[in-house]
Amino acid sequence: MNNVKKIVAVLGAGLLLLVTGCSSSNSAATVGKTEIPLSTVQGTVSEVIKERNKVETTGLTLATGEELNINAVRFHIISVLFDEIAERIKVKVTGAEIATRRADIISQIGGEDRLAFSLVGAQIAPRDFERYIRTVILAEKLGEALVANGDTSTDGSGIQKLIIGMAKEQKVEINPRYGVWDYATGNVGPIEDNATVKK
Repeated sequence: MNNVKKIVAVLGAGLLLLVTGCSSSNSAATVGKTEIPLSTVQGTVSEVIKERNKVETTGLTLATGEELNINAVRFHIISVLFDEIAERIKVKVTGAEIATRRADIISQIGGEDRLAFSLVGAQIAPRDFERYIRTVILAEKLGEALVANGDTSTDGSGIQKLIIGMAKEQKVEINPRYGVWDYATGNVGPIEDNATVKK
């Protein structure tokens, strides 16, 4: 889980933003030919908020408002980009691998009854948990592939470069209500910051 946090931190670094628009008002974002519907992102946000009401959240630092929306759209965009990279270099994740990793996570957190609290703390909607696990496994496999090809970075920058490269190739467009996509860093940020952007 710590490796995942490291990757997320890397992907969340630096915001020099580029204004883009979606071709459909029903899209939260598009990655190449893949559309991420508004309903998907809104479903993630709604479920995250709903789950918070079921557990004790005292002491937890939880995203709200715009930050929560950006986190949700970022997760879905990054997961699609990981899928595109994996397909390109023939890396696969099986259902068995996802099931095994889920069982490992349940064991690490102390049982199934701790899952709801853990997901709230990690700000992951239950509906996205399997997708999250898949993305984590893909990130690990891509990291191994990079190492096998001579990458010596230990800060996740190799994976960040893959994300940036695939985003530039596929073209990422985000509904302005969620922000803008920065092709330089492979991240999402608030649309009001777009004045600082250089194309």
